[in-house]
Amino acid sequence: MSSQSHKDTRSQVKRKKIGIVGYGNMGSAIAENIKSAYEVFVFDKDSSKLQQAQGISFSKDIRDLINSVDIVVLAVKPQDFDPVLKEIKGLTEGKIFVTIAAGVTANYIEKQLGKIKVVRAMPNLGVITGKSMTCICKGKFAGKEDFDLAKELFMHVGKVREVDESKMNAVTAVSGSGPGYYFNEIVKRPDDYARDKNKFIKEFETSLAEAAREIGLDEEMSLLLARETVILSDVTFEIVKKIDNSGAEQLRDKVTSKGGTTEAGLKVINSGGSLADAVKAALKRAEELSK
Repeated sequence: MSSQSHKDTRSQVKRKKIGIVGYGNMGSAIAENIKSAYEVFVFDKDSSKLQQAQGISFSKDIRDLINSVDIVVLAVKPQDFDPVLKEIKGLTEGKIFVTIAAGVTANYIEKQLGKIKVVRAMPNLGVITGKSMTCICKGKFAGKEDFDLAKELFMHVGKVREVDESKMNAVTAVSGSGPGYYFNEIVKRPDDYARDKNKFIKEFETSLAEAAREIGLDEEMSLLLARETVILSDVTFEIVKKIDNSGAEQLRDKVTSKGGTTEAGLKVINSGGSLADAVKAALKRAEELSK
């Protein structure tokens, strides 16, 4: 693509209106990073979460949000997904739906809602600082232009990599939950981290890449996800530490959703298991959440 055509594409995307359902850690971070490039609308059933937000439009309900936008990002937890789908039913024509919920497949959404345009994405903690590693795949009915629009959106929060949907649960276990494992390791070994951070990072990256290979990701993807996950985790740690004095323990807890994949992995580690065991437990939990 020429630089001019790329600019043209970017300008077209910038006119798009993005709706985000769910304003938790992920939803709010995405909104903050894309609001300079898009008109952003958000809805969360807990309206108190929206009080500090600026430069964003608030929708009174899901119907209102969908009617206002072109692309809808579903940033709710897997456990809360079905009620949201029920509200969406009948409002899907002409819209692109992007799910970032662990385990929720494009096929499941299509079965519930019919021939709608679905893109599945798995960003990670790096969305907070605009340095996410987001893996992305499309459903049956999303066209190339729909997919490109979704990819462009996530380029505003970091790097984007296309993957086959069959690998998304593995990606979730490594890249989505990886920051939680990394912060937990800093909590467990603060002296090692302080003494030689580069050595600490390299050792963790090597272990995470090996764990990724053990759950079926190829060599190139394993190395890429491990490297990007560790780099973005450490950058985020340094930035957040300066902003609000958050430590590794606070960040670990922030990325650990109750009943989620990171929690499953950390339980294994804190019971004496290895990082590879944790990644396998996170994969199992992603598969349990799969729909």
